[in-house]
Amino acid sequence: MRIFFHSLLLVLGAVQSFGQSVTPSPENIRKHISFLASDKMKGRGTGSKENEKAAKYVAKQFKKYHLLPKGTQGYYQPFTAKIRRIVVPDSVRQARNVIGFLDNGALYTIVIGAHFDHLGLGRQGSSKAEKPEGQIHNGADDNASGVAGLLELARYFSQNDQKEPYNFLFIAFGAEELGLVGSRYFVNNPTLPLADINFMSNMDMIGRYDPSRGVGIGGYGTSAEWPAIFKDVKSDTKFFTDNAGSGGSDHGSFYAKQIPVLFFHTGGHDDYHKPTDDAEKINAYAEAGILNIQIRLIENAMLLPKLKFTEVK
Repeated sequence: MRIFFHSLLLVLGAVQSFGQSVTPSPENIRKHISFLASDKMKGRGTGSKENEKAAKYVAKQFKKYHLLPKGTQGYYQPFTAKIRRIVVPDSVRQARNVIGFLDNGALYTIVIGAHFDHLGLGRQGSSKAEKPEGQIHNGADDNASGVAGLLELARYFSQNDQKEPYNFLFIAFGAEELGLVGSRYFVNNPTLPLADINFMSNMDMIGRYDPSRGVGIGGYGTSAEWPAIFKDVKSDTKFFTDNAGSGGSDHGSFYAKQIPVLFFHTGGHDDYHKPTDDAEKINAYAEAGILNIQIRLIENAMLLPKLKFTEVK
């Protein structure tokens, strides 16, 4: 009988341990994307009530993971964004970044980012639809998938019972679709010194994995240390590297300030910037695999001193 109870305790312990796993979860990824990319969110256009609701959703998750507020107003860093819309004159709208800090008492900080805005009802430009005005652009891949990744990495690093040798700054950027406005605002008005940033890792469109292509990881040429960091990283999720550090997403703002970057992207598709970029088309299992690659790279990088920036020719 004693042996039976001992075995039962081992089984229950294993179940409890599994239930408390902090590894990236496809179920969590689906939950975040389903909320952010639902029709009720009306495309999360900059300045809309739904965009504000998305920001509050991210802040709520940051608070849940006990991240410290690192904006200028709690978790928020407000700014104004000029919108060049198709059917009405230019206007200025209120926007904000959402910023949470994991303080490990370290000298340097790793920034992990993704943008939470999208094209709203198709009136702010950039839509690929024939008649975009009034249509909900849900932006499941672009970029609810990246925000889901941001939140899963925040959960992992805040709940893995490890005190890493670097701090983490998790940023959900606003107004990316209007020209990287939120990330540019942050690097010009940083809430911690840019000199304290080790590198920046950005996720933009990581939800439509094609196994024949794999996930692209940009920024490989932005530090001479990246090849050593990548060297022993193996995964069933196919990936390839690209040297470029600039580009049409928020990592470009950090690269412009001579900060090493990584950029995760699963590539373009027929639903890009169209009302058909919907949640049911996301591959949550593959996205979890992509996040595991990112975790491995970050953990390898934390074994080294602060990375040195290299300009990509």
